[in-house]
Amino acid sequence: MAVYNYDVVVLGSGPAGEGAAMNAAKAGRKVAMVDSRRQVGGNCTHLGTIPSKALRHSVRQIMQFNTNPMFRAIGEPRWFSFPDVLKSAEKVISKQVASRTGYYARNRVDVFFGTGSFADEQTIEVVCANGVVEKLVAKHIIIATGSRPYRPADIDFHHPRIYDSDTILSLNHTPRKLIVYGAGVIGCEYASIFSGLGVLVELVDNRGQLLSFLDSEISQALSYHFSNNNITVRHNEDYDRVEGVDNGVILHLKSGKKIKADALLWCNGRTGNTDALGLENIGVKVNSRGQIEVDEAYRTCVPNIYGAGDVIGWPSLASAAHDQGRSAAGSIVDNNSWRFVNDVPTGIYTIPEISSIGKNEQELTQAKVPYEVGKAFFKSMARAQIAGEPQGMLKILFHRETLEVLGVHCFGYQASEIVHIGQAIMSQPGELNTLKYFVNTTFNYPTMAEAYRVAAYDGLNRLF
Repeated sequence: MAVYNYDVVVLGSGPAGEGAAMNAAKAGRKVAMVDSRRQVGGNCTHLGTIPSKALRHSVRQIMQFNTNPMFRAIGEPRWFSFPDVLKSAEKVISKQVASRTGYYARNRVDVFFGTGSFADEQTIEVVCANGVVEKLVAKHIIIATGSRPYRPADIDFHHPRIYDSDTILSLNHTPRKLIVYGAGVIGCEYASIFSGLGVLVELVDNRGQLLSFLDSEISQALSYHFSNNNITVRHNEDYDRVEGVDNGVILHLKSGKKIKADALLWCNGRTGNTDALGLENIGVKVNSRGQIEVDEAYRTCVPNIYGAGDVIGWPSLASAAHDQGRSAAGSIVDNNSWRFVNDVPTGIYTIPEISSIGKNEQELTQAKVPYEVGKAFFKSMARAQIAGEPQGMLKILFHRETLEVLGVHCFGYQASEIVHIGQAIMSQPGELNTLKYFVNTTFNYPTMAEAYRVAAYDGLNRLF
């Protein structure tokens, strides 16, 4: 057994692990990365964010081709199978792996491919694919092992028609009808993707409103858009049992309803990847979802061990995970790069996409904040008309007396890009956070960013 000594060992090469490793390495620390795959990138690159967003992009292109009259001069609408569309995602994954592999090489981070677990508070034992065991001794260890789909014990995920958000990427046919159980972010994204391929989707939601953490108007817009695009949403429903049959799946609901489809995609919850880490050897406990608890410095109950990314829970976003990992390493190296990551914009890649930051109308009303609303509807925006993307809106919530921007909510084309303009203004100190920025600044025309000017004028016209 070979023994290696490091300043920092990072477990998991997803966004959190990568952010941690790079920050520690750039601060002059000797760093090792451990990952259970034989390629870096984590679940984000191989199973989650990258493949699903690449898949979504391809589906959007297909939808544009099939609905834009200009393309009828080329030919009739085309049908694409799910496996065909997946091929584009595979190309992006390989490019991402190549880029990220280069990061570790350039920054002199040693990468160990194998299953890592704690022997003690400063020792990680890595069982490599060939059976060789390597021992890594480190002053500090960062856990960034991510999460995986939660799998209830009473559902047979070995059945060929029952999938979760990881295994759906191995789907080798295009179902005519699909049940998506769970209407959270992942469930809504995949419902959009399959609907765009012409699949009839039954989206089962155990709540009374889609994505209830969103501004209610945005949530309602998504629900309306789903209803017009082959997606039947069933609210306030819980499964009783899932029956896999030869030609499909039957979902039995506690309400007495039964739904049959060609396949079922389970999207109801995630579990932290902590069960194989040997945490019992160091006294770190996990909650019922397999997540570890950390403080604002991303330190666990063991002073030299940190956690970041999906394995610590909220907000379970790739964007936040990278910053959390970087901040965990910043806490260790003390190079002024630490911050507690709590100002995270939502990015929901449905078709159309959704993004928001700050407070929503429900929260401001409950807090009795005197706010006003400014809106810009994309159907009237020149850039949206040019792109053939009329669905959606930008909504700015601001204090009616100080004009402070309190929240930005966007549904539609390029929403996840548009939101960052509002985020930048909201992060300005004091009186610099003001709605006046949007009316006193010249925006390129035509752009989607121009929606801020339109929404600001709309909001100011409501004041008296």
